[in-house]
Amino acid sequence: MSRTQELISIAEEYGAHNYHPLPVVLSRSEGPWVWDIDGKRYLDCLSAYSAVNQGHRHPRIVQALKDQLDRLDLTSRAFHNDRMGGFLKKLCEHTGFQSALPMNTGAEAVETAIKLARRYAYERRGVQKDKAEIIVCRENFHGRTTTIVGFSSDPSAHGGYGPVTPGFILIPFDDLDALEAAINKNTAAFLVEPIQGEAGVKVPKDGYLAGARKKCTDYGILFMLDEVQTGFGRTGKRFCYMHEDARPDVLIVGKALGGGLYPVSAVLADKKYMDIFTPGTHGSTFGGNPLASAVGTAALEVLEDEKLDERSARLGKRFMDGLRAIRSPKIKEVRGKGLLVAIELKKEAGPAYDLCLKLKERGILVKDTHQTTIRFAPALTIDEKDLDMIVASVQDALG
Repeated sequence: MSRTQELISIAEEYGAHNYHPLPVVLSRSEGPWVWDIDGKRYLDCLSAYSAVNQGHRHPRIVQALKDQLDRLDLTSRAFHNDRMGGFLKKLCEHTGFQSALPMNTGAEAVETAIKLARRYAYERRGVQKDKAEIIVCRENFHGRTTTIVGFSSDPSAHGGYGPVTPGFILIPFDDLDALEAAINKNTAAFLVEPIQGEAGVKVPKDGYLAGARKKCTDYGILFMLDEVQTGFGRTGKRFCYMHEDARPDVLIVGKALGGGLYPVSAVLADKKYMDIFTPGTHGSTFGGNPLASAVGTAALEVLEDEKLDERSARLGKRFMDGLRAIRSPKIKEVRGKGLLVAIELKKEAGPAYDLCLKLKERGILVKDTHQTTIRFAPALTIDEKDLDMIVASVQDALG
């Protein structure tokens, strides 16, 4: 038995079987690259689902973490620490919102936004107690908590976890008429991803986000965008909603905010919404801790100083142009924005997982979703020549 097989066997024996990873065991990383235990190098084209936009182990973010480890680790929110205020100021300046509430994971940030929307509906808009509804879209992916999976339309995500939390209305994605029809006197908010990542990089029609923004304004409900995966330069803008005039009332961020080194997430809103939280109404032991604040600050500085949003826009166009130039009867569609890209295979082409295995043999690590889709999200620091190598590898693997 090889060392790779041995380590996979140990993980499968002692770990829960809630993932189906590619048969590779990684031991080192740098920039857009990772190495397995045998020293083979791969381009990481998943970037931990966009958590590594700045590239693996970016030296500035690593140094910020090391420096903070030598000073102060965890204080909780029972006390102030000397790092959180500066981090929140930087985050608000970066996003253009007046107030930030730091959490740890994307799912925690989504749960926080749900609490904000409900509390605001009851206290400021006069919605009847325990009647607030939040509109969400089919094929959404907002996290893995019991509340969140309860409004998923994916049976593998919500099956067996009932009873579901009430108060969520599912409508089709990219359908403004369905949104308007779902709004009623109890509607608190519309929660949506600007691009549905886990659904297979589903990009809505131009004008959808701006139209949704307008309808939420017209009816007085909160427009809440989950940019945990699409934010921080991934789609070629600082945030995906910036492709249109669609500034949300509540912006949910995470993943790349931690630079791939530490879990950091946040909810952003102007004070008229965020002030709905008062002492004791919400909290987090680790949210805004000194390590998270140091890492988050450095992660934002790297995004700004290296202009990774502009780089993503330029390289994303090159990448999609290259993929669309591939002439293969197996490809149904190439779609995406910036460096969040998907290849949709025709059903007769066979499982997308098989193509992932072929790309792995060619030094490219990607992952399938929904049987027919392969999602690409390399680090925003990737080189042009490496993108061209991915295109050539895809063409070769498709035969």
